[in-house]
Parts: sequence; C-alpha cells; structure tokens
Amino acid sequence: MTDNFADRLLEAVEAKGSPVCVGLDPRVEHLPEDFQLDCRGQTAQAEAVRLWGRELLEVVAPIVPAVKPQSAYFEKLGAPGVAAYIHLVGYAKKLGLLVLGDVKRNDIGSTAEAYADAHLSGPGGADAVTVNGYLGADGIEPFLKVCRAEGKGVFVLVRTSNPSAPAVQDFADASGKKLYEHVAEMVAALGDGTGLVGSRGYSSVGAVVGATWPDEARKLRRLMPRQIFLVPGYGAQGASASDCAASFQADGAGAIVNASRSVIFAHRDKQYAGMDWKQAVGRAARAFAVDIARAVGKA
Repeated sequence: MTDNFADRLLEAVEAKGSPVCVGLDPRVEHLPEDFQLDCRGQTAQAEAVRLWGRELLEVVAPIVPAVKPQSAYFEKLGAPGVAAYIHLVGYAKKLGLLVLGDVKRNDIGSTAEAYADAHLSGPGGADAVTVNGYLGADGIEPFLKVCRAEGKGVFVLVRTSNPSAPAVQDFADASGKKLYEHVAEMVAALGDGTGLVGSRGYSSVGAVVGATWPDEARKLRRLMPRQIFLVPGYGAQGASASDCAASFQADGAGAIVNASRSVIFAHRDKQYAGMDWKQAVGRAARAFAVDIARAVGKA
C-alpha cells in the first residue's frame, strides 16, 4: 500500500469505479425508527448513532471508496458521541474505506498541531481531514507535518457550497483577483511541498470546492492542477452531476463528490417508499455512484 494519501484515494476510486464518497451526518431525529426507540439522552443517542453507523457503513462499503463523517453531529452528543465517531472511523477502515474527517479545524501554532494530532493521528485518526485555510499558511502547515509523517491528507476550504460564500470569498483586490483565487494559489503552492505529491501527480493537499459553483470550479481546476477536489453540494444542496463534473480533469480524475442526506436518509425519500432502510440506502448510493461516473465519463 502506498504511503501517499492522494495515491491511495485515486486507487480506491479506480477500484470502486466511481469518484464518490458518502457523508455521515447522523441527525438522530432522522434515523430509522428502529434506532429511535428509547433514544433519550446523549449516551443512548450516541449508541443509536454508533449502531446505525456500523450498519450503514456495511451497506455502502462495496459501493463507494470513502466516507466523510461530519464531526459536529457526533460532538453534539458529548463524550459518548466523540467515542462513537472514533469507533466508526475505525470500523470504516476495517471495511476498507478511506475516511475523510469533516472537522473544518482552523488555528495556528501549537493549537493547530493539537488539532492535527487529534484528528489525523492515533486510533481515531482519519485518513484525511477538512481544514479552514482562511488564517493562512501557518494554519495549514501543522497538518502537513502529519501528512508527511503518516501518509495522511487535508482538504482546504477554497470555494464553499453555501449560498453566502460570495459575500466573503468574492472580495477582489485592486487587480480584480478574488479572495478564493488567492487561497487557491496558496493551496497549490503548499501542495507542491516536499513529500506531498504522489506518483500519480496529485498532492495530499486537496481542496474543498462546492459543486454549486461550477464556473468557479472550472477556474479553480486550472489554478490547482495537482489538487484533488472534495466536492460537496450534490443532491440535497441542489447541485447536479453535471455541476460536479466541472471539478474534474478532462480525463475524469482529480475529484471526489460527496452526498450525505440524499443517501444516508434515503428511507425518507418517496421514491424508496416501502423499502427497508438499508435497501433504500444501497439503492441511493448506487444511483449516486452511477450518476457521477456517467457525468465524468467513467461509466
């Protein structure tokens, strides 16, 4: 197995045949009914999330190369929730999935080092994490030390999928260059650092680029040719597979698309009415994988 995260992710995508990941956003109120019985208090809710998460991972593991647990939903449940997060990270790895921890941490110096160690190292460490790069390079460098030492990765927020993103990210300098473009250039430069670029030409320093902004994604693809894009916004947030395709290279590589609610809570969707919740998740995950693969010419 390669020590470079970008190489491992691209290999996993090829093995599964589609560049997609499933987000684990465990909203307790949306879990299947069987997991909501006697689900009162943080301990009981965290255990329900843990059990549901295990079964969900078993369903999607044959279909997708990676999962993206959103730490906020686990942290909301206190210490039992954090324990459930660590457990599911380990179980996902046991099933052969890569784990992209959606933690969006951001600080500098020793605090950033602590975040990097907490979320990338040790038994609960993900294969990669999301980080907020808007403090600058010194908020990212501590994570890169772990990436080099342990073969991990980061995805830096560059162009986010939320509607108000332009209010900040579109601010331009005197030359007309926008803030998110400056961040993209910083990410590209950091990603070219020693020990970060794999044998396939991609860096372990990736970028988060929302599918809801396809025109910006095309521009960012040119600015960051070595970055793997983590692409949120498909499904519940309204982006189509065609929108997602804007983040890929011409050969259909260089990005991985995430879907969360539209897959993990498929039992709430009318088109899957009458199905067992796991059957609904499996159908939704396969439909998602096929949709993206077709859009980028992989099917």
